[in-house]
Amino acid sequence: MAYYRQVGEIPRKRHTQFRKPDGGLYAEELMGVEGFSADSALLYHRYLPTAIVNAETVKDERGTASPNLPLKPRHFKTTDLTWASDEVDAVTGRRKLFSNPDVTIGFVVANAPSPLYRNAFGDELLYVQAGSGVIETIYGALTVGDGDYVVIPTSCTYRVVPSSPMSLLVLEATGHVGPPKRYLSKAGQFLEHSPYCERDIRGPEEPLLVEGTDVDVLVRHRAGLTRFTYANHPFDVVGWDGHLYPWAFNIRDFEPITGRVHQPPPVHQTFEGPNFVVCSFVPRKVDYHPLSVPVPYNHANVDSDELMFYVGGNYEARKGSGIGIGSLSLHPSGCTHGPQPGAVEASLGVDYFDETAVMVDTFRPLELGEAAEASEDPAYAWTWARRGPA
Repeated sequence: MAYYRQVGEIPRKRHTQFRKPDGGLYAEELMGVEGFSADSALLYHRYLPTAIVNAETVKDERGTASPNLPLKPRHFKTTDLTWASDEVDAVTGRRKLFSNPDVTIGFVVANAPSPLYRNAFGDELLYVQAGSGVIETIYGALTVGDGDYVVIPTSCTYRVVPSSPMSLLVLEATGHVGPPKRYLSKAGQFLEHSPYCERDIRGPEEPLLVEGTDVDVLVRHRAGLTRFTYANHPFDVVGWDGHLYPWAFNIRDFEPITGRVHQPPPVHQTFEGPNFVVCSFVPRKVDYHPLSVPVPYNHANVDSDELMFYVGGNYEARKGSGIGIGSLSLHPSGCTHGPQPGAVEASLGVDYFDETAVMVDTFRPLELGEAAEASEDPAYAWTWARRGPA
């Protein structure tokens, strides 16, 4: 993470004796990435974080994914997805939309608390499309609502507790997710040209202390899923400090970068992950050259698949294609794409776009999961020509 935080009680010097009121020692845990060579946090537990009393394999129910064949642009409506149960949680209720070796992208509408969960395979990025709730973590709690991105670092134990139904787009990376390196100084401070900064970021502010014994935690790891039973509740951290922790950032705090003519997607970049980037398109003034064309030009993503999640307003380039709030459009490498017919002319002279969208560009092809197959609009690929297969 970009800056240091301290929460709760910690000793003055790291790796020194830190005693409880009864004289016993707190258990120090280093949570670090890339071995001992990158960001880390030191957490101080009431009980041993290593004490497990059971472990059992859990079947992964999310299914496989299929190649985008035949290759074509596609449109998916998350509003068409349904769940078999009346109670759905943000972990076990996720449905797989897309995946490749670098990231799995899922969607869920959660109305019930999730089990305690830890992803030991990579960082997770949650986007709250709608609803609100609390994300309880080993570091403390984060209150989140619509428009929030939430970065959950690898091996952070957490659970999601909705206060109203939460529609979540979930990116599960196979590595680490953070701000683009070009936004940061050598010391990790956000630079002046960055479209967001430390003041926009929310982290846990106090410990979340929960008592309990024989507590289950579902863990995703490189070989699948395991349910561990811990002797004591993992939310027993009295204090921590460091640069590695869960944090939230609201898309409304992203400051758009505009110009005289249309600006390319890198100006919207918000996060980077292993072989993918995440961009935020927000309401903004648009191009002010007297002959500018505000909507995007036709373009071929020769190195990436472009996935756009529409979450607010009216996306100017897609008018007339059936896309609405909750839609996902997938424009894969190998296909040229651009504005819908009539969108260019309609945009001329417009000085403001009222649109909000989250874009994920992956540098390896995305395959389609069962949720994509269940929510696809089969007519989308033909909307530019306005006719398709007989």
